[in-house]
Amino acid sequence: MGDDKSAAMTASRDRELLIPVAESVDEDSSKASSSSSSSSSHHAGRETFYKIVQSWASKKFMTGCVILFPIAITFYITWWFIHFVDGFFSPIYAQLGIDIFGLGFVTSITFIFLVGVFMSSWLGASVLGLGEWFIKRMPFVRHIYNASKQISSAISPDQNTQAFKEVAIIRHPRIGEYAFAFITSSVTLQSDAGEEELCCVFVPTNHLYLGDIFLINTKDVIRLNLSVREGIEIVISGGMSMPQILSTLDTQLERSRPERS
Repeated sequence: MGDDKSAAMTASRDRELLIPVAESVDEDSSKASSSSSSSSSHHAGRETFYKIVQSWASKKFMTGCVILFPIAITFYITWWFIHFVDGFFSPIYAQLGIDIFGLGFVTSITFIFLVGVFMSSWLGASVLGLGEWFIKRMPFVRHIYNASKQISSAISPDQNTQAFKEVAIIRHPRIGEYAFAFITSSVTLQSDAGEEELCCVFVPTNHLYLGDIFLINTKDVIRLNLSVREGIEIVISGGMSMPQILSTLDTQLERSRPERS
């Protein structure tokens, strides 16, 4: 009996010694888990902050690029154009010992203006006609001259027979789709069924230099309230300068008419 009591007391004493050890182990594990969770949450928060800052910085950088890009292109082309035009007469002034930047540019602009005034006169038109007569008899040069003249005549303030007359849109290539076009002339188609008024329209496909020519019934051509220069800007810019609202000439005329009482 005495041995049993001593064994029971020893077992209970061992349990008392083991219980604090287990509690300390649980406390250590809970502290380790809490510290690891806090460090992981802190790391996740720092990554989120970095992502927000990076997204904000990239958006502001792209905004700056979008704003500065057209300004830089405009200044670069303008500066290049001034240097290009200035180079026509600046060598002459350099031979005379005159070195003033921009003087050749002013001289070139004045020369172009005087050429325009002279060519608008009867004598200038005669000289131009004589020069074209020689150019058109050159095998290769005449094709280059004719193509460049047709392009320049499209934006000329003097609307001759070769210039673009009006800006229009046509239903092409299928129903529900429209194509931007320039009216170049009008023709009359004679057949057994009678006469039909047609418009010759030019649909540019490559920055105004290349395109397709269509003969379309006058009733199917939708004339727009846009100038030829505005139409050329739309084509060259790839449609980016297209106005948000396109109105036809018929709509504009109806709005300008006084309302009947």
